[in-house]
Amino acid sequence: MILPNITQNYVNDDHQSNIIMEMIDTLAKSHIISQGVCEYLLDHISMRELPYLMMKARELTDQIYGKEIFFRGLIEITNVCSQGCYYCGLQSGNNLVNRYRMSETAILSTVEEGYQLGFRSFVWQGGEDAGLTDEWLCSLIRKFRADYPDCVVTLSIGERSRASYQALYDSGLDRCLLRHESASKSLYEKLHPQWMSFDHRMQCLQDLKDIGYWVGAGFLINPPFQKNADLVEDLMFIQRFQPHMCGIGPFIPHPDTKFRDEEAGYGNQTAVMLALVRLIVPEVLLPATTALATVDALGRSKGLNSGGNVVMPNLTAPDIRKLYEIYAQKKNWGDEAAENVKRAIRDIEELGYIPALTRGDHISYKEK
Repeated sequence: MILPNITQNYVNDDHQSNIIMEMIDTLAKSHIISQGVCEYLLDHISMRELPYLMMKARELTDQIYGKEIFFRGLIEITNVCSQGCYYCGLQSGNNLVNRYRMSETAILSTVEEGYQLGFRSFVWQGGEDAGLTDEWLCSLIRKFRADYPDCVVTLSIGERSRASYQALYDSGLDRCLLRHESASKSLYEKLHPQWMSFDHRMQCLQDLKDIGYWVGAGFLINPPFQKNADLVEDLMFIQRFQPHMCGIGPFIPHPDTKFRDEEAGYGNQTAVMLALVRLIVPEVLLPATTALATVDALGRSKGLNSGGNVVMPNLTAPDIRKLYEIYAQKKNWGDEAAENVKRAIRDIEELGYIPALTRGDHISYKEK
């Protein structure tokens, strides 16, 4: 049984609701979940208990971070990718993609635009592009740190060798985001070609942590073949690994992939997992993703009300941004950066939160 698209028609009786809410209370206090409790919650939670779960997650977020929602300026630096993830529109086998790689000048120019808009935290995201050599990236990172000493950058460009991660760290990078996509090896292997290794993905995450990075992980909601048992493995992994950030977003099909006709994930499914991750790892930085806002008109609200405290407005120029199509129909992909930011600020303020265009550090973070 896959975690349902929870609706008002899916309602538990009083006894079962009481059991679920007692489990939520215990988790909110202990921040420890067993596999059995995790399985029970995912199999039985309904719309009757979802608001309570979201409330407990938001209360915990407010205790640690307050009402501030941290902004990250997203810059999509390349859509070149050597990997073949079956769900991704940028997969190497998609010959319909017009590939690009931003120059150092273009990246730093976009950073400057974001800086003038008030951003002090940026995410450089891209495919696994062999053209992003260690030498080139290290030079770029050093220039960024010299030109913007009051800013930070998180790099999200896939799997690299430990030596590469170490070189980037030594150049001044200290934050990396590498979504594991699924902590279930069997599911991971159904979503990726044979040359992509689940064990290597997990080793990369461990290498990042061992080196000393601020590390982000993350997983998909409702890709093809996913069952509740797979989501249980995700939550158990998050509990063990204790990432600084966790990106959770619904699967959205892309027309140029083998999963083009599969069903997208739902906002309520994603809200459940966001809230559970918050309760398991209280200090985690938790994005309310664009993918969630794409599949659900109330997605940003659900994400923030479930314990989310990060948003990532896109700063990439619209003519480039339209080429970075991981999934179809991305929300607000055509907006200018300034308009994108204004919309995010307005939405967040209307929900009663405080937009924070700051570094937005993890509460335990210390500058190296």
